[in-house]
Amino acid sequence: MKFSALAIAAAAMSAGVNAFSMNVNHRAASFAVRNMALKSAAVDVDTKAALAQAANEARGLAMDSIAAAHSGHMGLPLGAAEVGATLYGGQMQYNAKDPQWMNRDRFILSAGHGSMFIYSWLNLAGYDLPMDELKKFRQHHSMTPGHPEFPNSEHNTPGIECTTGPLGQGVANAVGFAASEKMAEARYNTAEHKIFDHHIFALAGDGCFQEGVSAEAAAFAAHEKLDNLIVLYDANEVTLDKMAEYTQSEDILKRYEAYGWEVYDIDGHDLDAVDQAISAAKASDNGKPKFIKCNTIIGKGMEETEGTNAAHGEAGVPYVDNAKKNIGLPVEEKWYVSEGTREFFKGVQKSNEEKYEAWQKTYAAWAEANPALAKELKDAIEDNVPSAEEMIKSIPATGAKAEATRVSGAKAIQEIAKMVPHYVSGSADLHGSCRNYINDGGNFGAGFDKSYAGRNLYFGIREHAMGSILNGFAYHGIFKASGSTFAVFVDYFRPTIRVAALAELNRVSYILTHDSIGVGEDGPTHQPVETVSGLRVFPNLDVWRPSDAEETVAAFVSSVSRKEGPTALIFSRQNMDQNDAMDYMARREGALKGAYVAKKETADLDLIIIATGSEVQHALKAAADLPGARVVSMPCMSLYERQSDDYKESVLPSSCTKRIAMEAGVTDLWYKYASKVVGVDRFGFSAPGDIVMKELGMTAENLSAQIASMN
Repeated sequence: MKFSALAIAAAAMSAGVNAFSMNVNHRAASFAVRNMALKSAAVDVDTKAALAQAANEARGLAMDSIAAAHSGHMGLPLGAAEVGATLYGGQMQYNAKDPQWMNRDRFILSAGHGSMFIYSWLNLAGYDLPMDELKKFRQHHSMTPGHPEFPNSEHNTPGIECTTGPLGQGVANAVGFAASEKMAEARYNTAEHKIFDHHIFALAGDGCFQEGVSAEAAAFAAHEKLDNLIVLYDANEVTLDKMAEYTQSEDILKRYEAYGWEVYDIDGHDLDAVDQAISAAKASDNGKPKFIKCNTIIGKGMEETEGTNAAHGEAGVPYVDNAKKNIGLPVEEKWYVSEGTREFFKGVQKSNEEKYEAWQKTYAAWAEANPALAKELKDAIEDNVPSAEEMIKSIPATGAKAEATRVSGAKAIQEIAKMVPHYVSGSADLHGSCRNYINDGGNFGAGFDKSYAGRNLYFGIREHAMGSILNGFAYHGIFKASGSTFAVFVDYFRPTIRVAALAELNRVSYILTHDSIGVGEDGPTHQPVETVSGLRVFPNLDVWRPSDAEETVAAFVSSVSRKEGPTALIFSRQNMDQNDAMDYMARREGALKGAYVAKKETADLDLIIIATGSEVQHALKAAADLPGARVVSMPCMSLYERQSDDYKESVLPSSCTKRIAMEAGVTDLWYKYASKVVGVDRFGFSAPGDIVMKELGMTAENLSAQIASMN
């Protein structure tokens, strides 16, 4: 379904609002021809005038804040103002006084550089974002950082649903939100009570759709029929370096139609067109996500730069006063908001609160009728899980013989899924290899054997989208989600892990198997050597590489009990020995501290061997005939670093300086703990895994030889 534009300049002018410049949109003719005729105007004249005024005042707030900061991006806030007015002025379901309301519509600004867009509208809509914070745009300790940031220890800005900035990720995050909402509907709505029925909105620009992650996610969204997702494309024909035509020539509407989306093509400055397109998109429950191309003029209202790539950033700062004058705002009053606009949004909030109160009654009736389900949902939203100590004691001893930690993980995830009902998992086409399928959990999605209540997600071969969708699940705030692939392919979605770490998304984790040169025959393209250390350098990401089945239990437990951020679980393809000489619970408890003494010396301590993952078995063998040797298993460096100084000293006493570390990967990070490191500072080669390991020195015999050379 497509809609053409309906001009409202005359109505706006008759209302005393200088909402639009007299420049003719040169694209109007082209999309008027291709679109269906529009019905009668969707917005009454008085509301239209109020929205037009609010749009201009939002433009003014953006201009004043960016000018004060001498930094920022004016293009989108000025160009998409009518979209913001329509969303926050009536189309979105929200309660500014309860920004965490579980059934609110979600808005994601994928084009995060245009952050003054959302800050302006949050202020106008009545969220607790004071004008003083807009005046401190991009300043230290403000609530208005340069790009929107999900509430975390650094910022807490109500109404921000998602950390955005890396282009395209917000679109893919929105797909995760939409999938999570569908899952919530399926798991918690009943025939008598509907407590989840909200929509996900994302506003994105040309850069978002040039990035491949949005394409991956768009295909997934259409295939799984996520018709609760509405993406608004700020189509201003501009990118940073050049006009967009310099680097793109595709018909994006045909592309999204080919994916399976329902597309709309409108004048993004026409309030009637924007309103009716969004209304139609919300009403259309046809199994198709919605794509609304809003043809806009970047930097609209600033004659000197509008419609050019110069409008993208802060180049318009010298022209702010003239632009404000041209759109009818007082030049001398900065951060101007009229009483009329404040009164209008009080009316919007009153209407929203009426819907909110009606929903509260529905929720109360649902909770009374479904007490067990209500408790499960409450625990999910509050992310209530048993403590790590409780979980490791609840999971029986594995009794494992020699086995790969991916196999150990396949067993552990079943126990986690029982204890944490809101835990879900998925894979980029590698469930069979990564072994993270939740038995009896059902498959998520549309068609075949799938349903939206399923706990196993099939992402297809779309790692980047998987990472962003997982983050979307975490942002949405109901489920905990993990996703799997081979460790070497983590670079496909590394940017999403970075955002998860800085956004402190503890609800997301990554299951990365085939962890080293032990992969063997597949060769160096599939044998990670730098990958694990490359993940360890991320701040606020816990990276686990367990050495046996009991450490794997601890790793999974940590991934769902951690509160500060995400976790990466690194598992082996090849079998590994179990450290059965040590009690299973002692191994679990020790692993939960990041590092522990896996074998204590039987004489005066004169050597410490530190190892992780598949190399712990070699360390134990090498130490067997060395009475003064201590073996330390270090499955998670960052977790060890968070322990008390006394504990760290008890594991790695400073009095013992003769230390050697071993890992089948690059050596650099281990020099923090050891003076000598046995590792792999080169790419591997194609051969059976045990041969690759032997040739590159990952054996107990080589470790023993290296220890002997230290004497």
